[in-house]
Amino acid sequence: MLRIALLTYSTKPRGSVIHTLELANALHQLGHSPTVFALDKDSTQENSGFPRPTPFKTIPIPAQPCNDGIEQLIYQRIQEFVAFFQQHTETYDIYHAQDCLSANALAALRTAGHIPHFIRTVHHIENFNSPYLQACQEKSIYQPDRCLCVSQLWQNALQQDYGIAAHRVTNGVSDRFSPHPDHTDRLLAKKLNSLSHPLYLTVGGIEPRKNSLNLLRAFAQVKQHQPTAQLLIAGGATLFDYQDYRQQFFTLARSYALQDSLLLPGVIDDPDMPALYRLADAFVFPSIKEGWGLVVMEAIASHLPVLTSNHPPFTEFLTPEMAVLIDPSNVQEIATGMLKLTSGKHLSKVQQSQTAPSVYPSSLAVQSWKTSAVQHLQLYRQLI
Repeated sequence: MLRIALLTYSTKPRGSVIHTLELANALHQLGHSPTVFALDKDSTQENSGFPRPTPFKTIPIPAQPCNDGIEQLIYQRIQEFVAFFQQHTETYDIYHAQDCLSANALAALRTAGHIPHFIRTVHHIENFNSPYLQACQEKSIYQPDRCLCVSQLWQNALQQDYGIAAHRVTNGVSDRFSPHPDHTDRLLAKKLNSLSHPLYLTVGGIEPRKNSLNLLRAFAQVKQHQPTAQLLIAGGATLFDYQDYRQQFFTLARSYALQDSLLLPGVIDDPDMPALYRLADAFVFPSIKEGWGLVVMEAIASHLPVLTSNHPPFTEFLTPEMAVLIDPSNVQEIATGMLKLTSGKHLSKVQQSQTAPSVYPSSLAVQSWKTSAVQHLQLYRQLI
């Protein structure tokens, strides 16, 4: 049995955080002892910690407010990880960072002799204007004893841009995402209030790499053909301040008079996420940059017709038969694709066969968290 410390930057459900929790659960089911450590901005509030109970141990690390800019915030978050582990008495066979912050912290702890080695999963790589943030990112890539990634796209980038031969591990999709309704659907619909159709769903908040402005422009065109359409944008918890971009988004929404057609519930409670997919008519995700796209897999598992970008990593696991693949820079193409999703003329093979699970796309059938955990264990054992 391996004792595994998994570190993630937040207790709020975002892609890499969900990856961490699902990986820990699969490792636990295989008989190992994972502990998930996460920075927690709500440590003094009732909703502190992770959004769902887990069969494995989780330890929230209090994260204090910081109003001194993004560089100071990143420095403080790294130090909060470091300070916690300097006092933490338990030791682990594996220390595994899931992001830049925790990787920088583990690098400092290794240099100080507190840990023997560490692994980092690179979900995606940002382009920072700040020299400090860029240096933090590069350190988090160069310093680990082993780098992992979840797609061929980033495996290639690490090789070409950093000279690092990263090991690829798969993501999975949880079986809690399905087309079968339960009591949570009705409760969430009541909570969201005044849903109309067609309801287009996207997850990830309003930010540049989610391509939110072009999605909004496309939705304005969709409204000309579907006056009752709504766009629901779920999520938004992130370390970075995209206030300028968000301001552009809301200014554009007002110019199109779309305020009443946008639903912005913020971060949806994690137990409600399966119901959220089932309430929607289509999933739209014209993202510019992703590590993999867990939410796309969750939408497909929920039998939603999907629109996403026609480039990696999406094209690593999707085909035109499974989703509408568009050029994310082309607003007209996004709009046309959205209309296809709800016209009845283009439904994914998964949605067309909701009563026939045997035709579930083979590329998703192999995407289990158990498979991912087994891959991780092989690499963990090689390291130790």
